[in-house]
Amino acid sequence: MRWTLKPKPDASIIQNLAENLNVDNIIAALLVQRGIETFDQAKKFFRPSLQDLHDPFLMKDMDLAVSRIKKAITANENIMVYGDYDVDGTTSVALLSSYLKTMSSQIATYIPDRYDEGYGVSYAGIDYAHDNDISLIVALDCGIKAIEKVAYAKSKGIDFIICDHHRPGDHIPDAVAVLDPKREDCKYPYKELCGCGVGFKLIQALAVSQNQTIEDLLPYLDLVATAIGADIVPITGENRVLAYYGLQVINANPRIGFKAMLSQVKKEELTITDVVFIIAPRINAAGRMKHGLHAVNLLTEENLDTALQFASEIELYNSDRKETDKSITREALAQILQNKEEDKFTTVVYDENWHKGVIGIVASRLIETYYRPTLVFTKSGTKLAASARSVKDYDVYNALEACADHIEQFGGHKYAAGLTLLEDQYESFKQKFEEVVTASIDKKLRTPEIAIDMAIELNQVTPKFYRILKQFAPFGPGNMAPVFMTEGLKDTGYGKCVGEDEKHLKCKVEKDTIAIGAIGFSLGAKHNLISEKQQFKAAYSIEENEWNGNTTLQLKLKDII
Repeated sequence: MRWTLKPKPDASIIQNLAENLNVDNIIAALLVQRGIETFDQAKKFFRPSLQDLHDPFLMKDMDLAVSRIKKAITANENIMVYGDYDVDGTTSVALLSSYLKTMSSQIATYIPDRYDEGYGVSYAGIDYAHDNDISLIVALDCGIKAIEKVAYAKSKGIDFIICDHHRPGDHIPDAVAVLDPKREDCKYPYKELCGCGVGFKLIQALAVSQNQTIEDLLPYLDLVATAIGADIVPITGENRVLAYYGLQVINANPRIGFKAMLSQVKKEELTITDVVFIIAPRINAAGRMKHGLHAVNLLTEENLDTALQFASEIELYNSDRKETDKSITREALAQILQNKEEDKFTTVVYDENWHKGVIGIVASRLIETYYRPTLVFTKSGTKLAASARSVKDYDVYNALEACADHIEQFGGHKYAAGLTLLEDQYESFKQKFEEVVTASIDKKLRTPEIAIDMAIELNQVTPKFYRILKQFAPFGPGNMAPVFMTEGLKDTGYGKCVGEDEKHLKCKVEKDTIAIGAIGFSLGAKHNLISEKQQFKAAYSIEENEWNGNTTLQLKLKDII
């Protein structure tokens, strides 16, 4: 691991903020690192307000989208809500379809089959709409590059509204409205919404004509918070407000589908991390292993018994998904060794039998072993399909753009993308991708980084300090949980390896008569560094540990040296 200590902000700004907020200098410095320098900025950060959400009509084409939907509802047209099969797509479809059903009974939902149709808007979906007399399709979390598909729909008398957050290509589809804050001609103030976030802005705009307030839309925010967490968008600005209130809904009054999924989880209060690791994989499992509509059905179900039945089915899909991604990861690692590709700048692996539903997860798993931009390919019809994942600070989307001559189709973000190519292009693409990444990646990015906010002493880790730190949540990109460093630590003498294969490290660290429990996941191999009262330094975050009814603070070790 590469430890990087963040630069300390200007001392006078820290001092001024500490006095204005009546907090200690560590808290003030953490805030300044996050761009918060005034009392008003701190108030917005610690007390997110629904009033801070932007006017949805600032988004280009929002007026056109609202007008077309209202016209369709007035004329009793059939409307189809269409979305991608991942968490962001299925939550988007659940959100918009359930809202539109309060205005019309003529609402259908559609999720493309991952295997038969692939990502995004499909000809099969448009044909289904045409066969069922649907005259308006609202596409969520996809569509920004569906130029030919939208033209095809138009030829069949079907209008399109696109709600997307992916980067547009050189041309925008000829739809009635294209809502995407990343459009160059869109002046919307916040650019980092997920697909479900764009869908929420649409229902926020529709709510105006229904004489509804933002408070009336609160029940939909459990879906938005889940999509924000799962899609790894920055939890800053508007996303912070949406995630903050969405978590409140999840913990206080979640929809029936969430209650069903959480019925087996014994946790008092869910954080955004819990949403990412407990709720999101279950929603995702439906589209990965079976069909995304199973997730939409669960998320929109209003009968608890039915929802519990759906949730138990999805639990089985999730178990299958875990087994499948483990076995494919083993095969992919063996392929890397067999091809003697351990020292390359990229990982590109392929097997025609790998399950398309889990290749994105496998790509992330491979990065845990070989920290470098990674693509996992499988056979998809007559072509090869891949999921791409990247390492921190490296834009894999740009790298794929540089390989466009070998690619049929691609789309995505800086850190995650999907693509298809012809089988005879695989080897030339693999070679070109390695060349592009080798030439463009900063060599230090090949080692995972621990970004440390600041050095502190153990006597500063107090319950009061932690109470304030908790208010920095929800954590995520753009606002990660603070990471601290302390030097000159010793183990009290009872440190040991725990867990399966003794993979994890459990100990109690002490310095200057202060001792605090610590847990280091996947740090079991470093036990020798703390034995025999050797001094070491640790990078860690702070968390609560509940055991036998007692709650204490503990250090969650990131690394020790």
